[in-house]
Amino acid sequence: MIQRFIELGEGLADIYELLEMTRYNKERVQHLMAFHTIVKDRPVTSLGVVMKPAAEGKFQAIYICREGIPNPNMMENKRFSLFEQTAKELEKMIIQLDVKPSSFFPEKDLYYQHLIAILRLNHYISPLQ
Repeated sequence: MIQRFIELGEGLADIYELLEMTRYNKERVQHLMAFHTIVKDRPVTSLGVVMKPAAEGKFQAIYICREGIPNPNMMENKRFSLFEQTAKELEKMIIQLDVKPSSFFPEKDLYYQHLIAILRLNHYISPLQ
């Protein structure tokens, strides 16, 4: 199975797109994720949506808005509140994980491989087949 992160962006419009895509595909949503980290001494969070694998093609998309909002555990913010509201609508729990920042890795692909490994180890996505 191919599991791949699809990055939407870091801005408010990107969060709205993530939420709209999540609501539109609610039957495919497997998990809602919040990845917390520190970037330049600032606590930030990436919001992610793990989709169930596609019926054909053995592909599992993980949509993400990378490191674009303040960590909601440190400072309340509207973007995370909207994410929480969507979680309630879908009757899903937001899984929160502390991870290394993407800047720790020399390439963005290595960062996403790192996150996939964390998701697999915690059984949030299927193991490598």
